[in-house]
Amino acid sequence: MNSFIQAIEHANSIAVTGHVRPDGDCIGACLGVYNYIKANYPKKLIHVYLEPMGREFHFLSGYDQVANEVDDQEYDLMVVLDCSDESRIEPFVDLFHRANTTFCVDHHISNQGFCDDYIIDPGVSATCELLYLLFDEEKISLACAECLYTGIVHDTGVFKHTNTTRETMHIAGDLIAKGINTSHIIDDTFYKKTYLQNLVLGYALLESSLVMDGKVIYSFLTKKWMNLYGVHPSDLNGIIDQMRITDGVEVAIFGYEVNNLEFKVSMRSNDYVDVSKVASYFNGGGHVKAAGCTMKGNSLDVINNLLRHMEDQLKLGNSDERDH
Repeated sequence: MNSFIQAIEHANSIAVTGHVRPDGDCIGACLGVYNYIKANYPKKLIHVYLEPMGREFHFLSGYDQVANEVDDQEYDLMVVLDCSDESRIEPFVDLFHRANTTFCVDHHISNQGFCDDYIIDPGVSATCELLYLLFDEEKISLACAECLYTGIVHDTGVFKHTNTTRETMHIAGDLIAKGINTSHIIDDTFYKKTYLQNLVLGYALLESSLVMDGKVIYSFLTKKWMNLYGVHPSDLNGIIDQMRITDGVEVAIFGYEVNNLEFKVSMRSNDYVDVSKVASYFNGGGHVKAAGCTMKGNSLDVINNLLRHMEDQLKLGNSDERDH
């Protein structure tokens, strides 16, 4: 029995949370843990706390039970998933500090271990893949399997990103064997877009710019523009991935204004740039090829600061290419 399952078995009350603006892996991980505990430890009290999730995930069991705001409950154990540091659970940090024990399960390379106990493996494709390895496979229900598969699909880009390994595919196969509807999960949560989402994607691409000899593409949305058209953060999914596959591009940068002169920035790379190093400099984090941070200033300030650091990464990458 691993330390994560031991922590669950020793707790009577459990809170589960993940990072702000939860993506597919974060949502899948939190609801995966929720369903695993509900199925195998029905007497335990368990609640999930997350910021509002995209409606495309509504079919996942437990979606309607997720709380968006903190209450006065104190928990024996708080589980933090798919999150690299305490600042990324800011809306629920009071619950975190009130919990008797905290436990983090994550796959971000920037995670230095901020909980009482933790299991961190940057070598897996997704936190949901790591959870599968921690769970007893025979005790994974169909509801839990749907959540884990959803998370893996999203963090691997439907198994096309370089973080997809042979082990990832074996695990996906085991989850499929539980009876999940794979085409429904992939089409409805990854590819399907609302009309508004398509409009936002089109606008972001129309307003994008290529710099550094076409190696970097970037686009930013202001809060004023988002408010004018009723655009929410959940409507921005997929934009950075579409930008990344632009011919000749090594790095894609997409940002949107969350508060006045404050931007949430996402970065993706293709071959040799380590965007986690750039994000870490600005107190962000993530993976070598997918990272993010929050930055102050207008969009011009933000992109100029990022490009200064991106230039060093591009030079290093080009040098490595010549060496080989």
